[in-house]
Amino acid sequence: MKITIVTISYNQAQFLEQCIESVLKQSYDNFEYIVVDPGSIDSSREIIERYRSKIDHIIYEPDRGPADGLNKGFNLASGEIYGYINSDDYYLPNAFSKIVQFFQEHTEVDVVSGNAQVINTKNEILRYIYSDKYSLLGCAYGYSVLIQPSSFFRSIAFHETTGFNIENHINWDGELFIDMKLKQAKFKRINESLSAFRIHENSITGSGKLEDDRKISADRLFQKIVGRNRSFADKYLSVCFRFYRYLTNPMDLYQRIRFGPIYGKYANKMS
Repeated sequence: MKITIVTISYNQAQFLEQCIESVLKQSYDNFEYIVVDPGSIDSSREIIERYRSKIDHIIYEPDRGPADGLNKGFNLASGEIYGYINSDDYYLPNAFSKIVQFFQEHTEVDVVSGNAQVINTKNEILRYIYSDKYSLLGCAYGYSVLIQPSSFFRSIAFHETTGFNIENHINWDGELFIDMKLKQAKFKRINESLSAFRIHENSITGSGKLEDDRKISADRLFQKIVGRNRSFADKYLSVCFRFYRYLTNPMDLYQRIRFGPIYGKYANKMS
């Protein structure tokens, strides 16, 4: 079973090599690696070139953002299983072999999501995060979240959709999962930590920037799922469902209580 991994790279030279190495050093070797860099002006492309012989496809061309870059990458993919990792994150050892084994044992499953370490710029583990049980209602009300770098999906499920929405610059992976679910894809969690998810001052998660855009995107996706605009009552329902999330994901709740949210409190610990 072949895996295709796409890395989107843009001015993250500080972390890029660790990301690339985490793919190339996996114990499972039946994989294809694609790197997309639309125009980094730091040393990212120099790093990519050092690994050219080990990367199956390198795309150096302008794009309209991360979602567009990912679509270009997956247009070249030939694997049965897809995953993608941002250039400031990395995979943990044996992630691919665990995923392949799970897909082989659960042939009815289309999307698998695991857990992740939350790390800072020094690779220090700040806490762990856990994917939620997935549902469209959960996405609409904000209580169903999958950990992106720890999520993998069958190529057939991806191609049932139109790919990543290139107009979505906030939550392109979340919208892809919604589109897959709308096409009846089956989701499952795996209780394994598969990746390290980095927060830092320049990342969307770490900075806490674009919150207004995030809310606008959430309202649009609510309408896409439910078929109507969010009402005043829905805001209260979101709070109620958030408590439901805590009940169905106790390990994540424990991490949140002990260490706090994955950004905000870490703002002074990222450098």
